[in-house]
Amino acid sequence: MHTIENEMTELENSLLKDCTLCPRACHVNRLAGAKGFCRKGPAPEAARAALHMWEEPCISGTRGSGAVFFSGCSLHCVYCQNNSIALSGWGRELSHSRLAEVFLELQAKGAANINLVTAAHFLPSVIQALKEAKEQGLSIPVVYNSGGYESLSSLKLLDGLVDVYLPDLKYLDSRLAEDLSHAPDYPERAKEAIEEMVRQTGECMLSSDGYMQKGTMVRHLILPGHTRNAKEVLAYLYHRYQDRIFISLLSQYTPVMKQTLPGYAELNRTLTAREHEKVMDYAISLGVQNGYYQEQGTAKESFIPSFEGEGL
Repeated sequence: MHTIENEMTELENSLLKDCTLCPRACHVNRLAGAKGFCRKGPAPEAARAALHMWEEPCISGTRGSGAVFFSGCSLHCVYCQNNSIALSGWGRELSHSRLAEVFLELQAKGAANINLVTAAHFLPSVIQALKEAKEQGLSIPVVYNSGGYESLSSLKLLDGLVDVYLPDLKYLDSRLAEDLSHAPDYPERAKEAIEEMVRQTGECMLSSDGYMQKGTMVRHLILPGHTRNAKEVLAYLYHRYQDRIFISLLSQYTPVMKQTLPGYAELNRTLTAREHEKVMDYAISLGVQNGYYQEQGTAKESFIPSFEGEGL
């Protein structure tokens, strides 16, 4: 009998023996203990699984999003606000079955959705856990929360399993992407990824009580000193997708790590009122209607969750 267990063993063997799960394509054998850019082995590691109240209203609402924060990342942004798990890599190792249980426990707590935060490097295990959980009664939408740096082959494995994609589009400038996220190919890879996400989910659909059930919402965190980049991102997204996607503009940038990069001292401060106003005015001038924005002055460390293994 060809069970999910057998199927996923085959998937793990094919994907983790020569890992190309993200665009880094490190080609390391993670099953044998080798580690690539994400610095992680084959088993999923997470740092928190709890109701998360700080996503967009259509994701968190009043019920909360069932957010599972995975450890490690394929970007290593120099300003990462979740650096304690993305860069330092703290996390608790979970089995496939335990991860499925975590999803079901979050649903039982009333979560509006299951929110997979930075899961690409654990995709084989996450896919198995999702299938197991769905067989056992998981019925709320699955949200794939991503930095946007994704490979098309990996995303296609999620077709039919993910209801809502929540990627970033951080940069359209390859130099900026290289300096701040060590990924000069980020603009091309993120644009390709968003195209695939929209293909899979179609236009955005909300429930009668305002929760997102289907579709893609693209986030952009406005960086201090980089309003031009923010405008370029907005223009690309709106001209390419119009109202088929939601756009979420974030102004919560919080300088959690001292920057010593030449030419990037501005990353040691929060966004100014003028910078915020310039980007918001530009969004309005473009005609962006389907979306969300944070008011200026929302930057604070309380937006950064406590990563102490809750819910695992």
